[in-house]
Amino acid sequence: MKDQTSPLEKWRPAGRRRPGGPARPRAAASARVRVVAAAAVLVPLIGAIVLLPMLTGDGASGTVDYDAVRQAPGLGHPFGTDDAGRDILTRTAEGARVSLIVAVTCALVATVIGTLVGAASGAAGGIVDAIVMRLVDGVNAVPHLLLGILIVALYRGSLVAVIASISLTHWTTVARIVRAEVLSLRSRPYIDAAISGGASRLTVLTRHLLPAVAPQSALAAVLLLPHAVWHETALSFLGLGLPPHLPSLGTMVADSRDDVLLGAWWTIAAPVGVLVAATLAVAGLAGWWRDRIVPQRRSELAL
Repeated sequence: MKDQTSPLEKWRPAGRRRPGGPARPRAAASARVRVVAAAAVLVPLIGAIVLLPMLTGDGASGTVDYDAVRQAPGLGHPFGTDDAGRDILTRTAEGARVSLIVAVTCALVATVIGTLVGAASGAAGGIVDAIVMRLVDGVNAVPHLLLGILIVALYRGSLVAVIASISLTHWTTVARIVRAEVLSLRSRPYIDAAISGGASRLTVLTRHLLPAVAPQSALAAVLLLPHAVWHETALSFLGLGLPPHLPSLGTMVADSRDDVLLGAWWTIAAPVGVLVAATLAVAGLAGWWRDRIVPQRRSELAL
């Protein structure tokens, strides 16, 4: 039987994706590995954050035991103890819980602000769009950490001030992404049909544009989580973040400076290890989401 394969098909390297064809096996396998690795990190971490403080008691991380000061990791204390004899494992779990609550709140607030500003700017266009974009450029011109320090310095030790400082300095990236997506959606046929049918700009914005950019906004919120955690850690390390009685990851890193000089390296290894592992895991999940969910949503809108 005559071979029906075209010369182009014979020339194409093995594993190369054809337009409209199935995903490359190597890329799919890599995506599965990233998801499994991220889940292997996040599931035990979230379980420890939720369950460990409940099992050991709310005040376990603050229990002082001067007979167990700076003990190296062992059977009694898997992560060792700090300069006050407190168990670092329990303290890291409670610190991660506090940092995660702050990060989730900041990410949601920044995403909501950025989505509303970006969608309104892209939908309005003209002079309104130009003014909003110059405002975004002005906020981006100031280093985020410096601007956050200025905000927190006014209300030092306030949890609300920390959340406000992170949220008000991280919404600009979300606004740019949403604005670009709205500008591309404005040329879609169903948007033209809605406007021709007499729909107002507010109706088009709320019923068509905002639902269409929801996947991008959700992805932006996920990507902001690790950045918000590191920002809170930096503020707490400088003594301008959360109050000392809240065992966040930032306060733990700040408290471990003297211990590290005395050879107690484990006091900083636990919080930094959690920060790095959580950041890499969230980045892996966000990359998989970006490669799978967002293109699928765009293909649905193009139909």
